[in-house]
Amino acid sequence: MAIAGETFFLDEFAVRQWDDPNYSGTRISFSKTDFVEKIHEFHSKGAKLVDGYAPFCKHVFVPNFVGARLGALPITDDNRHLLRCGYSRRRPEELPVLTRWFPAEDVQVLEAKFLDVILYSREQLVQEYEAMPGKGDPAVLPPAPWGIISIKAQDEDHETPMQPITIMRNALGRDEGGSGVKLDKEAYEASAAYWAERAAVVAGKQPGGE
Repeated sequence: MAIAGETFFLDEFAVRQWDDPNYSGTRISFSKTDFVEKIHEFHSKGAKLVDGYAPFCKHVFVPNFVGARLGALPITDDNRHLLRCGYSRRRPEELPVLTRWFPAEDVQVLEAKFLDVILYSREQLVQEYEAMPGKGDPAVLPPAPWGIISIKAQDEDHETPMQPITIMRNALGRDEGGSGVKLDKEAYEASAAYWAERAAVVAGKQPGGE
């Protein structure tokens, strides 16, 4: 059973950020139960649900209370030679895609100022679970309306572009691990421009994907 409160629950997709040593992006070292409780606390004290890229997606921006380090770094002339590339997938059921990253042991990664807690509606998660059974059993999803599906440690207190491959995967549909949202060319161009100058930080040898 997922860890849940009245408004939010921790979806299995986000659990990778605690348990997968090769996760590509923000790693969390904090009690899962306490994390969900803190997000409820911030929300009760005024942290609003901010609209995301689709009606079923919301964000909650909170101070970085877990000490998480930035999940991505700008690419500079000084660190460009440290970039690594390879094919990775987020789940066994998904197609592998070409990614690039900085090995965490090779770069200096500072503590972030904020956490972008990304939420999907329970209804959306039920549809995704039904389309790709490997994600889990929709019958065991808690009754709380919003599932925490990802956490980004960042210095911005607003939404930053998801990676281009995530936009593409979403457009492929739920049976390929995406959300089913049609590709928006303007959003894709903005994503490509943003990520042309950045790369994820990975603690292991090969990223597990975002």
